[in-house]
Amino acid sequence: MRRGTGFVLIGIGAFLIVLAPLAKFVIAPALMKYPADQYGETHLSAENAQYFSIGDLKVLTGNLDITVTTRGDVAESKGDHVVWDQVTATNDITNNKPLIDLTEFRSAFNNKNGVGVNCCGVNIDKQPVQLDGQIFVFPFGVEKKTYKVFSSSTGKAYDARYVGEDTIDGLQVYKFEQTIPPTTVQTLSAPASVLGMTQTGDIQVNRVYDGVNTFWVEPTTGAPVKETQQRHEVLKTTDGVERMPAFIGTAVFTPQTVADGVKDIKEQAGQIKLISTTVPLVALILGIVLLGVGAVLLRAPRA
Repeated sequence: MRRGTGFVLIGIGAFLIVLAPLAKFVIAPALMKYPADQYGETHLSAENAQYFSIGDLKVLTGNLDITVTTRGDVAESKGDHVVWDQVTATNDITNNKPLIDLTEFRSAFNNKNGVGVNCCGVNIDKQPVQLDGQIFVFPFGVEKKTYKVFSSSTGKAYDARYVGEDTIDGLQVYKFEQTIPPTTVQTLSAPASVLGMTQTGDIQVNRVYDGVNTFWVEPTTGAPVKETQQRHEVLKTTDGVERMPAFIGTAVFTPQTVADGVKDIKEQAGQIKLISTTVPLVALILGIVLLGVGAVLLRAPRA
């Protein structure tokens, strides 16, 4: 009876020891993928922002509500990449002006490391774009280093430097900062009088963007828990003179968006740690114990 039990325990122990690395290095990585069927809304606010109102032909100041809706294109998400469509709608609450800005961004990125993939009609406001760097997320297992992060405001990727650790609602995060240098994002014609110039007719102006983006990223999942976007957009004439603001303000995740994100990310991080760390460790320890007990039973003299 003891020998039979010993053989059973050794068999189970051996299985668990084999399962440990299998769970850590095969099963866990296979499950750690960004979803193709993503859907979510992110809300930001920008207090006392300045922007040029086309309808009023002047610069207005107001508190803005920004809603970012992200939806996965399941049909186009194939192999090792996913495709997400994002729509950003901005409303001026102070001046009761809905939809003062609407932008669209179609992206594709690797479903494991979040790096942009150039396929599937990626574009910004229907204009084709070359993706580079991290798109919406950082890789699983974020490191304390510099990452390139794509900016849909300029259509380019810039370094996001690791600047330290932080805690948000009890969740440990890594903080990254990205500085975007002055970049011309649009060239258009505008009435000289609107720009405060004495000459008549329309003149050519450049819309120039620069800013600082800050990301608070949960390192296990690579998901941003919080973001701030310091945007500084101005209209400059071809002589390089700044004529007026186009958009100046700092957009931040609302407290509710941060709270919801922390809750979801804590759950995701817990599941990843369970599969990649807890299960393999418990399986290894239990497997060793069962092997030891089984060996003892096999060596025990027969009754």
